[in-house]
Amino acid sequence: MWSSSPPHYYHLLVFLLLILFYTPPCLVHGESWYLLHPNIGISAMHMQLLPNDRVLIYDRTDFGISNISLPNGKCRPNSDDCSAHSVEYDVALNSVRPLTVLSNVWCSSGSLMPDGTVTQTGGSADGALVVRTYNSCDTCDWQEIPNGLVAERWYATNHKLPDGRQIIIGGRGTFNYEFYPKTPETAAAVDFPFLTETNDPNMENNLYPFVFLYPDGNLFIFANNRAIFFDYVNNQVVKNFPKIPGDDPRNYPSTGSGVLLPMRVVQGCVPEVEFMVCGGAPRTAFLNAMNGVFDGALDTCGRIMISDPDPQWVMETMPMARVMGDMLMLPNGHVLIINGASAGAAGWEYGRDPVLTPVVYRAGDPVGSRFEMQTPATIPRMYHSTAVLLRDGRVLVGGSNPHDKYEFSNVLYPTELSLEEFSPSYLDSDVSGLRPVIISPVTGTNMKYGDQVLIQFAVSDNLDPNSVMVTLVAPSFNTHSFSMNQRLLVLDSCPVTTDPESSNYQVSVAMPPTGNIAPAGYYLLFVVHQDIPSEGVWINIQ
Repeated sequence: MWSSSPPHYYHLLVFLLLILFYTPPCLVHGESWYLLHPNIGISAMHMQLLPNDRVLIYDRTDFGISNISLPNGKCRPNSDDCSAHSVEYDVALNSVRPLTVLSNVWCSSGSLMPDGTVTQTGGSADGALVVRTYNSCDTCDWQEIPNGLVAERWYATNHKLPDGRQIIIGGRGTFNYEFYPKTPETAAAVDFPFLTETNDPNMENNLYPFVFLYPDGNLFIFANNRAIFFDYVNNQVVKNFPKIPGDDPRNYPSTGSGVLLPMRVVQGCVPEVEFMVCGGAPRTAFLNAMNGVFDGALDTCGRIMISDPDPQWVMETMPMARVMGDMLMLPNGHVLIINGASAGAAGWEYGRDPVLTPVVYRAGDPVGSRFEMQTPATIPRMYHSTAVLLRDGRVLVGGSNPHDKYEFSNVLYPTELSLEEFSPSYLDSDVSGLRPVIISPVTGTNMKYGDQVLIQFAVSDNLDPNSVMVTLVAPSFNTHSFSMNQRLLVLDSCPVTTDPESSNYQVSVAMPPTGNIAPAGYYLLFVVHQDIPSEGVWINIQ
């Protein structure tokens, strides 16, 4: 006799169909991961994209021998260490060249200067007062300036200024700032009480402060759970912002990440400037991790319109909690949140439960639909991991070494020497017909502040002229979940027209008017159509 209830294989069939057709909510397809190098010889603790499409990468010098040798049997002076602790990665050739760094660059900072030279500052022990420069070529190497700094800079933040100098703020036990290059008027370090006020005893929670140049020439500085406008010329706090709700810290070692959301230039001004910070860890997470208790990371982001007369925080919840994540501005103005862990804090052995799934945040979408989960990675990127945007729109991801030396076995998260690329969904071949191709200007073009520039580009599918914008992205120095000097500008533009001499399109844009809006130097220029960016072209603004 037949039973009135379905047979057991019916339930199995339904279960298999549910698995087959189940799609997690808000998961976007089209993005991808690719392993570029299983072993570049060092763990990528610091990265800086260079205007010749190479990436300067370095680790630290005091942990022993790396996995890549210096060329021609060369060794560091007064040492039997003949291995490299820095490399230059050639994006086009997918190749690595070892470089020689002499003093300890551990947990340091830097900037790409207006002439394309990287000026890197500080580090630990014998490197804490050292300034180093790197100017890329096939045979170039690091140059070191002993005692180039007047205060030790370990876990400090650098930012380029409108006059071509950089300001170096803070560091472990260093509650002041200084400038480089030096002038007679700026030779000394200047006390900065804000760093003392935001320092949590035995926990810090204000290292690698988030620093951004505001369009009026002041600095916006966020440390721990507080933010200020700071007039560095007169050494004066000109505005205090409200504390972020929840009172939890967002800086090292409760490491979150922060960005300025896209700044739209309108008739030579930037009427709205908004800061966003995501992730981090509870205030006592670092101390608890030292005792083997790994607190869950923060799952919130805070946005604040710092250009408002009375700004207030607006909080949002991420799809997953994250500490030690990186926030990168993509060419279309979206924010990529990548790398990190879901428990613990920054520091050796203090992170747990890697977050493998990146998230894209669409700042202009309605609340509740701004976060989009991406294809997960397979390699944990924990403490000392990095990520930088490349000219073609890919994201280079490397590093992860939560140990005091290189450990490849019998540990939860082995030292990672690989380099990967993450390709956002805008690089999917299905949307290639919408992707602009810039015809002019060509890469390497010099421009002046306020120039009106005619950009010519092609799109193979139908163009929506109302969905075109031109963006400038500053190449950032990335370490410890913060991209120094990162900013994205949406340029003031005229309507798109058709080039009368071809079937291509053209749009006239105004370059930023001042160095307060765009500090002098190299930028990547993108044409974005329906959220699909072109490959960038390098321009230099002076």
